[in-house]
Amino acid sequence: MSSYEFPFNERIRTYLRLEDLFTKVLHHVNVGHEYNHHAALISILQMLDIIDRADLKMDLLQELERQKTHLQHLRGNPNISEQALNATIASLEKSALALRGDTLKLGQTLRENDWLMSIKQRANIPGGVCEFDLPSYHHWLYLGEERRRKDFDTWLSRLMPMHQAIQTILQILRGSGELIKHVARQGTFQQLLGGVRPAQLLRIEIEDSPCFPEVSANKYAINIRFNSLDFVQKPKQCDHDVEFSMVICNF
Repeated sequence: MSSYEFPFNERIRTYLRLEDLFTKVLHHVNVGHEYNHHAALISILQMLDIIDRADLKMDLLQELERQKTHLQHLRGNPNISEQALNATIASLEKSALALRGDTLKLGQTLRENDWLMSIKQRANIPGGVCEFDLPSYHHWLYLGEERRRKDFDTWLSRLMPMHQAIQTILQILRGSGELIKHVARQGTFQQLLGGVRPAQLLRIEIEDSPCFPEVSANKYAINIRFNSLDFVQKPKQCDHDVEFSMVICNF
């Protein structure tokens, strides 16, 4: 089963990018090899570029509060588990409390670390973090796994509240729609959109197919084209019907 997600706006796009980077960071830190820790640090530095583009902290706090208010209005609904509802609200409150607990801007402590910023500057150059470019960085890599893990714990401790908030928001969003089966005739599919709440995220699942989806969407319609790939030429549109499942998620 292959699964694809496509955001409808820049806010959800930012959440997904940060979620992806966090997943990679935590994986590489856990593996522990110096090459993995190099990849983890580069991903953390990439996060800073994304965080710098907007007031992400305020945006997350507003979204957490909005979701909490919406869920509280669902209390007493016989179709909703009170236990699950309380657990989700508690998760929202915990995430908001952790974000408010740090008075600094997201990532500020990392930006104030001159050594990390020197690595970030060189990392933007292809091959720019070789030993002869950054001997101090390679000294750190040679210090050993235990020391590097302690440093990662310090660096990530100020970013984890953001990670937890994004995870909570995306979990609610992903669970907000119904998975429906469709068929793309000759590899193409279109669906008009309507309703009061605009779509936020599109999820597509395909089972045992050589094709993958490319999506163009706006608030009025979704257009999906399924392509095949031979890894040499450009992707080509599939010329046969493709069965897939799709869910349109919104808050």
